[in-house]
Amino acid sequence: DAKGMLATALTEENSPIIIIEHRWSYRDQGEVPEELYTVPLHKCKVRKRGKDITIAATSHMTNVSIEAAAMLKGMGVSAEIIDIRSLRPLDLKTIRTSLKKTGNLVVVDDAWRTCGLSAEVAAAVVEDRECYQYLKSPIKRVTWADVPAPTSYVLENLFYPTAETVVKAVIETLKGEMIDLEETYEEQSFHKKRF
Repeated sequence: DAKGMLATALTEENSPIIIIEHRWSYRDQGEVPEELYTVPLHKCKVRKRGKDITIAATSHMTNVSIEAAAMLKGMGVSAEIIDIRSLRPLDLKTIRTSLKKTGNLVVVDDAWRTCGLSAEVAAAVVEDRECYQYLKSPIKRVTWADVPAPTSYVLENLFYPTAETVVKAVIETLKGEMIDLEETYEEQSFHKKRF
């Protein structure tokens, strides 16, 4: 998608476009077609279908959320993953469609909690009457803590959100709906591994 979105940005005539790439995305590998193609900039992409909870993420956190969805599947939770690829304009229609199905939302952002994408998405959902009426639980946000970014590897492991962080947020969100979920989480070994 990155190549297609870049091609679209270079040919867009209406306004300037800023592209922000996550440094960890350069680790990813995959097939990239040689021919030139475009991908719509202002549309979210559903990366995985689910029925229990919507996880809306951006950039590198989309991959982390997909990893979390695999862990959640083992716990009996079906998570829908939405890749938010543009903040302005925000494709609220895709989020609304997912919320209508799941009724629960976790927003995962690789930035600080205050003034970040997660705050904008949560505000947009709450301000939209249709989205708001679909919510069965409060929106949960997974972000960096509001502290300076660490430079130590050990502190980075605690600072950046992981798949386990996303799983924990989903469990907190679904606590009232899925009674045995917390017990299943406690039985899993992955939440004890941090380093």
